[in-house]
Amino acid sequence: MENTIPYAVLLPVLSLVILYFFLTREPKNLPPSPPSLPIIGHLHRLKLPLHRTLHSLSTKYGPIMTLRFGVRRFVVVSSLPLAEECFTKNDIVLANRPKLFVGEHLGYNYTTLIASPYGDRWRNLRKIATVEVLSSHRLNVLSHVRRDEVQRLMLRLAQGGFESHHRVELRTLFSELAFNIMMRMIAGKRYYGEGLNVDEAEAREARQVIKQIVGNGGIRYVGDFLPILKLVDYGGVKKRVLKLKEKIDAFMQGLIEEHRRKKGDPELADSMISHLLRLQESQPEDYSDVMIKGLVFVLLVAGTDTSSLTLEWIMANLLNNPEKLKKAQNEIDSVIGHDRLVEESDVSNLSYLQCIIFETLRLNTTAPLLLPHASSADCTIGGYFVPRDSIVMVNAWAIHRDPKLWEDPLSFKPERFEGNGSEKQHKLLLPFGLGRRACPGAPLAQRVMGWTLSLLIQCFDWNRVSEEEIDMKEGPGTTMPKVVPLELMCKVRPCMEKLVPKD
Repeated sequence: MENTIPYAVLLPVLSLVILYFFLTREPKNLPPSPPSLPIIGHLHRLKLPLHRTLHSLSTKYGPIMTLRFGVRRFVVVSSLPLAEECFTKNDIVLANRPKLFVGEHLGYNYTTLIASPYGDRWRNLRKIATVEVLSSHRLNVLSHVRRDEVQRLMLRLAQGGFESHHRVELRTLFSELAFNIMMRMIAGKRYYGEGLNVDEAEAREARQVIKQIVGNGGIRYVGDFLPILKLVDYGGVKKRVLKLKEKIDAFMQGLIEEHRRKKGDPELADSMISHLLRLQESQPEDYSDVMIKGLVFVLLVAGTDTSSLTLEWIMANLLNNPEKLKKAQNEIDSVIGHDRLVEESDVSNLSYLQCIIFETLRLNTTAPLLLPHASSADCTIGGYFVPRDSIVMVNAWAIHRDPKLWEDPLSFKPERFEGNGSEKQHKLLLPFGLGRRACPGAPLAQRVMGWTLSLLIQCFDWNRVSEEEIDMKEGPGTTMPKVVPLELMCKVRPCMEKLVPKD
């Protein structure tokens, strides 16, 4: 019998050979690139946290470099001038998002504000988000939600903390605060903590879905980079994503149907879903259920973890630099006094508190790699050729620690944003992105963080749990958590006891 190679073996081998030769035919004048392996390219170099790995490579290969993850070409930018070039000269060319498996199935077939390609649909979504959902007017209408949730947080912190310091774990408290604010603004419902306005079974189910929604950024599908692996469900990712898609869609649609049934209910009247459903009646083509569900999905993904983790990083920085905490407390005592609590409208008058937030956004950027962009045409960045369909990533974490831009970049110095030079320093920050696809939710995030932080500093004295400095190591993830959740000692300030809620 002749020795023959079975077709089942020959076909994948030939596919890999063809793929290899296709990938090795690179255009000229691409940005510098580290040595790569056949087929997988630079996938073997991906170590977490990814922003640190990319920064390390950029110190050797330059502020713009090419990486190949399987069949996908990535261009990584790690300097501010090049990032600005991306989103000024090349802003329209780089206004698309890469099409990935998760974006297709969890992003309603690339129709959400995050995943939608640049064009009329995206412009309409952006207008709806900025005018109807995240405008100053809409945020003011819902300020009572933020007030109530922040006061609930203060009540929890004060329990057991009038006589002496008690230990509190802040990550959970900040996370629940962010989720409750967002869900009450979206749907008029709170699912975490005490005083729920839903039954426990619904709250438990909703918490599970919300956790999966926010955690979807950690899902990686290797078929996006090695198409041959689409033939098998490697790691069961496809099955998991499709199951999650059904669960998320059912949750979102359930919220919409409940708002339809309870039309006119005063508890739901101010919610974003109610507002969008009223607009749907006169403009059904612009305000479909799919659009509303996609917008709710984006608000939960983009508006919860980033704010809560930033608050955790802020408090960790302040407790490692107690003189900064004291300076912020003195500012609040001077501007606000001890006879009333800080209001949301007061935060803009607390300049040093604002500096603390900006410095934390710089030093501990919770979205260290901005959302990726996809080039819709050939372009040049920094004099290098960037072909069409390249995925462009900006390492904001590296830019925010660039010694060419920042004096003593690894130190926590809110004072760098004070005084006459502060306007120049602000222009070096890009935690919410740049260009036409920058995050429209920045004003909401700043309101939540500013008001919460000012009340935490005004009403409580804070200490570390030990003499040792707080561990500032970062954990893996699309957002950048602390490895060790933050625990602190908390006590109500004697001068504020009459104002802090007791029950």
